[in-house]
Amino acid sequence: MSVNKEIRRSRIKKSIRRKISGTAEKPRLSVFRSNRAIYAQIIDDVAGVTLAAASSIKLDDAAKANIDTAAKVGKEIASKALEKGINQVVFDRSGYLYHGKVKSLADSAREAGLKF
Repeated sequence: MSVNKEIRRSRIKKSIRRKISGTAEKPRLSVFRSNRAIYAQIIDDVAGVTLAAASSIKLDDAAKANIDTAAKVGKEIASKALEKGINQVVFDRSGYLYHGKVKSLADSAREAGLKF
């Protein structure tokens, strides 16, 4: 990843985080993707705690970080959230475009019962 891409993404990420914040009633669903894996966390920013987390590394498809794997991670994070009584979240795409893996994760989390 070039320096320009990193700077651009961090600028977009800061802009997004200025506008959204997770609370106990409506926590933040944060997404991080790397070349090897995709991660999702549900975070309460007021208390500063992670309420639930899921990643493709924990799944059987650890070597693949594709759209199908992202959909599985979305379903897993939604099921963990619903177990803890969280049904509404704020989506934080972390500076990534809402496209491909990020969109797949979000759509599958919605289908599994999360509202955002």
